[in-house]
This record gives sequence, C-alpha cells and structure tokens, in this order.
Amino acid sequence: MLSRFPFPLEKGDKLRAYHQIKSLNEEFEIYLLCTSEKKVSENDLSQLTPFCKEIHFFKLKKISIAINLIFAFLSSKPFQVSYFTQFRIKKKIDLLLQKIKPDHIYCQLIRPAEYVKNYHNCPKTIDVMDSLSKGMERRSLTTNFLFKQIYKEESLRLKNYERQILNYFEQGLIISQQDKNYVFAPKNKTIYIVPNGVGEKFYDNKLVFDKKYDLVFTGNMSYKPNVEAAIFIAHKLLPILTKTDDNFQILISGATPANSVKNLKNKNITISGWVDDICESYLKSKIFIAPMLSGTGMQNKILEAMALGIPCITTTLANNAILARHEVEIIIADTPEEMIMAIKKLKEDPLFCDMISQNGKKFILDKYTWIAINENLSEILSKNN
Repeated sequence: MLSRFPFPLEKGDKLRAYHQIKSLNEEFEIYLLCTSEKKVSENDLSQLTPFCKEIHFFKLKKISIAINLIFAFLSSKPFQVSYFTQFRIKKKIDLLLQKIKPDHIYCQLIRPAEYVKNYHNCPKTIDVMDSLSKGMERRSLTTNFLFKQIYKEESLRLKNYERQILNYFEQGLIISQQDKNYVFAPKNKTIYIVPNGVGEKFYDNKLVFDKKYDLVFTGNMSYKPNVEAAIFIAHKLLPILTKTDDNFQILISGATPANSVKNLKNKNITISGWVDDICESYLKSKIFIAPMLSGTGMQNKILEAMALGIPCITTTLANNAILARHEVEIIIADTPEEMIMAIKKLKEDPLFCDMISQNGKKFILDKYTWIAINENLSEILSKNN
C-alpha cells in the first residue's frame, strides 16, 4: 500500500518502493495498491507490471483533498494523512482486501495507513521510512512566520500519529538509527532498521564522461531541503569559489526544479532539470556535495554518488544516517568555510581525492546494495507470516 505510484523514480519513497517490489517479487506474489495525484501513464505502469500479480491505483480527487484539509483543521490528524485519505477509495480498498485475502500487508509511510490500519486478518508492517515529525520541526525553523506555525502544528500532529499508528501494525520499519531515535514508538513495538540502497547501475557502471563540472548536487529540486541546499551552494559557496577560479562550474540536477532553483542559473551554475539517467550528472562532475541543512531519512543521492566513485562532501546531519567515516570514505563539513576547504583539498590533492573515492565506493558495496538490504527485508516480512 503506497501513497504514490512508484515510477518515475524522482522521489525517495518511489525509489525505495520500486526496488523493494522488484526484489520481493522473487519470493512473494505482490498486489500493488496505491493512491496517485495524477493519472498513471501506460509507460510508468509497464515498469511495475512484470513484478506484480495485480496493480490497482486510485486517483485522488482535488475537491476531496481540499475538503479533507479544511476538516483536518478541526481534527488532530496530520494534514498529510488527511491529504491522502479519501472515503470512496477506502471503500474500494476494503473490497479488494476481502477479495485478495493477503498473507501480509506492507504499508509505506504513514500517509496511506488509514486505508489498511483496521484490517486484522493478516500481519501488517508499516515502513515509516523517516521521522516526518522531525522533518516538519526542522522546516519550521527556516521559514516565514505563517508557515512556521503550520509546520509546528503539523510536527506535533505527526509526532502523535507516528506513535499511535504503530499500534495498528505488528511491526515497523525505519531508514536509520537516527530517525528511529526521533520516533516515540510504543515500548512493545518492534521497529527494524532497513536503510536505502543503490542498484547495480551505480556500483557497476562502465560509462565514462569528461569531467565538465567541478561540483554537482542532485535530487528532487522541488523538495524544500534540496531547494535550501541548492540556494546554499549558489549563495554561500560559489562567490568564494569564483574568487580563485572565475570559471568554476556547478551542476544542479534533478526533477521539477522550483522557481527559486531555476533562478540560480548563471554562467557558473547549470540547472539541468530531469535527466533520463542521473548517472551522467554524477559522472560528468569531479566532486559531489550535499549541504543538507534540514530534512530526515537517508540521502539516496549520497549513496549513489559514492557508489559511482565520486568523492562526496556532506553535513553531519546527512551523514548521521549513513555513518561513513570522515576523511576516510566521505568528508563531513557543516559550514561554508569547511566546505570550501574540503573542495580545495579534493581538487589539490589527487591521492587524497582518489582515496575518498575508492573507500566510499567500497563502503557502499559493503553496506548499501539493494540486493543485501532486500534479502534482510524479506526475512523480516517472513517472520510474521
């Protein structure tokens, strides 16, 4: 049960669901149920058809979303749960569950949990992924007064809901120990850590490109923490970097860039938007940087860059989920000054740069391949069947 159809792979939850479905298909017969904010194209549908016994998607009606959000102000339910929950879809899913008679229900994120929480004819697992409440709390610290109040209210609602919803499921999953520490789960509830991973195309990639860009940052460029990071690169790093190299080139690559990201484009910054193969963006660049100042969970972009052998710089906040070692497999930098020093060291010391590159790649191969992670997931799901 998903809140979004897991293709195209421009968002972290879609990427995680797609690779889980692809792997679990080898052991389980999968019925995919999901809501969708837009019509699912035949091409997108064909990407999941080989791995699923049946696929059912339910389009969210905009008028119902608006009504639900209005009524949400009168309840204690998180706004984003209200956003994705519609009564007419709930009735259809109830009928489908009676017909399918599943052996196990796997629900990704709390957003669609209302659809399946009261089905008790089989074990259920909820993958909360990361602490949405903590993410909202962090957003409230970096926005204007009006949104600050909304984010603070949503954070409180999410914190309560994250704790309560786990009572309806036999077990929970979360992406990292850092996020597990933020979720106030019932003491009798088992929560397993199941991280994100990388596919074979990242750690066994034979493509070669000219290193056109000095620095690259990737991600869904309408996601607020990514927007903040892109602006940080343009406003805090680029002015210093161009003092010594007027032709320093930065690539910001990823789907649906917000206007504030598009406006960063200049002779030193390229905004690519969606690319068919994100590997190209990484491989055309000398250094990957992810100055994540907010957000939660595990940054797929860092795992992908490391798997491709691109030396990476990121913040303590982002690395706390990955747990790579500073100046061994990754470089940790939390201020503009530290980031500039890291970029300079990687550019001026080829041996150090190569060490970070090779160690980072090995670190991902040892800990973060989807194959190994999904074998563990399969065992977790089988425990309650």
